[in-house]
Amino acid sequence: MTATTAPPELSTRPFDLDRDVPLLHRWVTNHRARFWGMEHASVEDVRREYAAIAASDHHEARIGLEAGEPVFLMETYDPHRHELAAHLRLLPGDRGMHFLVAPTDRPRHGFTRAVITAVLAECFADPAVGRVVVEPDARNTAVHALNAAVGFVVEAEARLSDKTALLSTCTRAAFERSSR
Repeated sequence: MTATTAPPELSTRPFDLDRDVPLLHRWVTNHRARFWGMEHASVEDVRREYAAIAASDHHEARIGLEAGEPVFLMETYDPHRHELAAHLRLLPGDRGMHFLVAPTDRPRHGFTRAVITAVLAECFADPAVGRVVVEPDARNTAVHALNAAVGFVVEAEARLSDKTALLSTCTRAAFERSSR
């Protein structure tokens, strides 16, 4: 008989500038987070970026927890107010999403998939959301494979201000099929 591991219990809470900026700075400046685009950011750069998100009425950051410990970052945004809107036909009910798993020296098999599944479940918990939109760096082959595994379909490649991105969408139905 093969032992199996139960999926982790994951939850999120609102991002707290004072508590979370130092932690997030360590995450985003780690080489494993290079596609996040903040590898050389200072603590103040991270504070400025997340203060702007906190002040936004269309962008939200949340810290993901496992057993009360921060292990990932989740962001949601209105893609209609993002530069990707010029490159992709958006629909009512679309929600943009970013996620970042905390870098670790001890990777856990299947953990990143558990995180993206929890993030998408949280996005789709809002009945108004019909589709999730992402724009990962075109060079990030690991996240493209992960996105495909949870139901994302590449719609277009686009040159954005900070990267060449693969614009991808995941419908509620595609996510539900991937979760079975």
